[in-house]
Amino acid sequence: MTVLSPPPPAVAPPAPEPSPEPASSSGPPRSERAGIAFAGVALCLLAALMLGFAANFTIVGHLQHSRDQQTAYDEFRRQLALGIAPVGQQTYDGKMLEPGAPVAMLRIPALGLKEVVGEGTTSGVLMSGPGHRRDTPLPGQAGTSVIMGRQWGYGSPFNALHELPVGTEIRLTTGQGTATYQVSAIRREGDPLPPVLKQGEGRLTLITAEGSPYTPSGVLRVDATLTSAVQPSPPRPLAAGWIGDSEQALGTEGAAWLPVFIWSQGLLLAALLTMAAYRAWGRWQTWIFGAPVLAAFGLAVSGAAARLLPNLL
Repeated sequence: MTVLSPPPPAVAPPAPEPSPEPASSSGPPRSERAGIAFAGVALCLLAALMLGFAANFTIVGHLQHSRDQQTAYDEFRRQLALGIAPVGQQTYDGKMLEPGAPVAMLRIPALGLKEVVGEGTTSGVLMSGPGHRRDTPLPGQAGTSVIMGRQWGYGSPFNALHELPVGTEIRLTTGQGTATYQVSAIRREGDPLPPVLKQGEGRLTLITAEGSPYTPSGVLRVDATLTSAVQPSPPRPLAAGWIGDSEQALGTEGAAWLPVFIWSQGLLLAALLTMAAYRAWGRWQTWIFGAPVLAAFGLAVSGAAARLLPNLL
């Protein structure tokens, strides 16, 4: 009789090893992503501002100066042709001159300089060219006429002023004709003041900064004596010494804070939108559209901020 052996016990299949969790497709943690985005916005702001300042004080600033000079020249020539060029603090119809209004044409043949002079000496006015200090008589009239100009930025019209030798001729054309001056002295801080003018005499003082580029160490003044006939002076509603600190030598324009704030808000918004577009579109699509916008806002912010710097830079 055959004895049947019991079947071997069933062997349980090995339990499957737990599979590794799939890597998260959402990228770095949220806090890390926020930090990267913040750093990207900060870099965009810094790059736009640095490029804007560099451009405003070099190529873009010089182009702006050339454009403003051409516009002022055309306007001043039109006024001379019509006989309505200003001869004092007011226009021909009795209104006060607007800041930047053309009042004279300055020529210094020894330097090859030909610039339209605007009314006022704030930093914003001097971006367009030399400016006439509003509490002094116009060139050609009795008294001391003061004209300021930038040393390095925005066309650097007075960059070579220190090279003028004594006896150099300076010509200024106003609504009263052309006045000629001869350089009598170049003054720096601590030098003796020129002699007091006698009745009916005229003097021109050109002022700019002195020192390294954009880091002035003082003020340079060039005095010139009127050699042509003295022109009559119209009544002056505003007396000497009434101008504010912003129109003094190396003065800054505090009113520029508002446009700086407004343009800064636009730059910040543009940087935030650029980073958002970078995550949605990708690198190249974002920079094609974002870079010009950031550059434009950077130029606007730095241009407004430049008015906060000394007016003779």
